[in-house]
Amino acid sequence: MTLLAERTTTTASDALAEAEVALLPTGSVEQHGPALPLGTDFLAAEAVARELADREEVVVLPTVPVGVSEHHRQFDGTLWTDPETFEAYVRDVVASVASHGVRKAVVVNGHGGNDDALKRVARDLRQSEVAFAPSWNWWSGLDDLIAELFDTSLGHADEVESSMVLAVAEDLVREAALADAEAGASDSWGERVHGANVGLDTADFSDSGAVGRPTNASREAGEELFDRATEELAALVDWLGDRDLDALWPEAHR
Repeated sequence: MTLLAERTTTTASDALAEAEVALLPTGSVEQHGPALPLGTDFLAAEAVARELADREEVVVLPTVPVGVSEHHRQFDGTLWTDPETFEAYVRDVVASVASHGVRKAVVVNGHGGNDDALKRVARDLRQSEVAFAPSWNWWSGLDDLIAELFDTSLGHADEVESSMVLAVAEDLVREAALADAEAGASDSWGERVHGANVGLDTADFSDSGAVGRPTNASREAGEELFDRATEELAALVDWLGDRDLDALWPEAHR
């Protein structure tokens, strides 16, 4: 298993020489209601990334756990960094592994609040021809499956995320508190007034911090989500591994 942090510098040399694609899990440490752990987002992203660690063309980097989460700050335990700090940190990590010869990467993300920052990182690394490192959320490509399983779309600390954590870290879920999470949950993200979103922080529209119906969660559904997510990530790694690096730079498309 190629988890870079568990290698010595000598054995890392061999692993990096074989690797085509680095996987960098990112997420957040933020409230996910009374039932799910604060690390829900990075735990899910890390589990999906590590499922591919046995592939010789893949190296899994240490997880970046804290992300852009200030909008959850009213809930105890939430940690956050500003987007510029997060961008710079992720950029430096990807640039570091690129300096060792692995210049293709996927940022395996578990927190939607990181999206804008990760897109900027990907553009900057590509423009400077340091690395090609698109971000990918673990739920990407799972809309149909989520609709089939739950007749809904992704919320927050909802049936989707609760199911995923039941599959990857069941011992951290307080299942008896799922009902409390749902009792104080919002039906949708934000609060609209005449077309404007006035719910800028989660506490503005959700008493429990959840959005959705977490009592509909199940480990079985989570395993389906996990399996599909790992299949999607594996396909992306295959696509990226097959591409010549020169063809991925912006000049190649002019």
